[in-house]
Amino acid sequence: MAEALLGAMSDGGVEVMSAGSHPKPVHPNAVRVMHERGIDISTARSKHLSRFTRRRFDAVVTLCDRVREVCPDFAGSAMSMHWSIPDPSLEGDSADESHPAFERTADELENRIGFLFALITDRAVAPTDAAR
Repeated sequence: MAEALLGAMSDGGVEVMSAGSHPKPVHPNAVRVMHERGIDISTARSKHLSRFTRRRFDAVVTLCDRVREVCPDFAGSAMSMHWSIPDPSLEGDSADESHPAFERTADELENRIGFLFALITDRAVAPTDAAR
């Protein structure tokens, strides 16, 4: 959801990649909640962290505490941060019961990503020390 939200909020202006420590199929409630926001993630696929270990990123954000513990160091990445956001799929015993958790998670991500996008944008347009 975070990957899709930042991609949409930046109107494709930010290259966004998402991965996990134990990738699994995209949860139907994630697809549903994003669809309700006008974003189609029905063809999205989960990727493993190891796919990106040799990449340099401007920002690395970990979302859940479990992944934070195993997330590799992305050497040379300009900034990293952790957002302790619970996995919404762990709430409730059915898709209907977990749907509100997915809505709350999407709301929280949307809020935080708004600030992240502003930070990324500010850094992209800020003069470098050499140019001052």
